[in-house]
Amino acid sequence: MNDWFVKLASITVLVLAAVFAYGKLGPGIPITSVVTQKQDLFTVTGEGKVTVVPDTAIVDLGVTANLPTVKAAQSQANTVINKITDELKKLGITDKDVRTSNYSVYPQYDYQQGNRITGYQVSANLTVTVREIDKVNQVVDVATANGANTIGGIQLTVDEKKQKELLQQARELAVKEAKEKANSLAEAAGITLGKVVNVVEASPEGFPRPMMAKTDTQIQPGSTDITSSVTLYYETR
Repeated sequence: MNDWFVKLASITVLVLAAVFAYGKLGPGIPITSVVTQKQDLFTVTGEGKVTVVPDTAIVDLGVTANLPTVKAAQSQANTVINKITDELKKLGITDKDVRTSNYSVYPQYDYQQGNRITGYQVSANLTVTVREIDKVNQVVDVATANGANTIGGIQLTVDEKKQKELLQQARELAVKEAKEKANSLAEAAGITLGKVVNVVEASPEGFPRPMMAKTDTQIQPGSTDITSSVTLYYETR
């Protein structure tokens, strides 16, 4: 009886020791391990282009007056700007399309006579949006004939809403070209394409297109391109 009890006690001790050792050295909580494998990506770029004739011009013009007093310089500049604005209205240019983009007053110094103020320079500038582009030459001629002595430049563009529509067309053409190129290259290389996982567009190009006014004021709108460059990223199988 004693021998049997000793054997049972010995077995019990060994089992408890094993359980204790497993608890200390073995994992206390089951862990589920997930191994991810890097997915190779197939990239291809497509270009889309839409050619359009500009329908809008943005003209920067103004006057600079140099006179002995601020009041005299302001009076001259204001008179010219008001006259130009009135003549633009006769051409059908509305108030909302004529805005003052700059009005500044600067003293003029004679540095050889102890920085003495000799007069004042007043500059006034207008930005005119010409929505009937065939009138852009008339706008420049009217402005210069009525005292404008600065023409900052002319930007040829299209209406903002139309520009967005044209850019969308260019994007669709770019994506279509990229997909066709991807399918052709994948077939030639023996690659099976998966889904598109990313799309990146380079900065769209197009409007506005700046032009400097010529002395004979013969601005021709010509045509310009709105482009989009799109890169597609495919998974491969």
